[in-house]
Amino acid sequence: MQVLRLLETFDLDDLHAAVKTALRMGAVGFDAIKHLVLCRVEKRPPRLDLDIYPYLPRATVGTTSAASYMCLMTGDGA
Repeated sequence: MQVLRLLETFDLDDLHAAVKTALRMGAVGFDAIKHLVLCRVEKRPPRLDLDIYPYLPRATVGTTSAASYMCLMTGDGA
């Protein structure tokens, strides 16, 4: 929800690019995305080096087919 609220301040294109960058980096937290979108708008390089913080968990986000959610529409979800 916090990431979506960034649309109150930033353009969709800038936020979309920041989210894509965060996913590629494995840093999908709100703070990382906000940092990336601010850097994009301010035209400065991001300072988000996750190698400095080896104890932080890396996010692995898989893709899901929209068809996977069809069971929710039919009530077959267990």
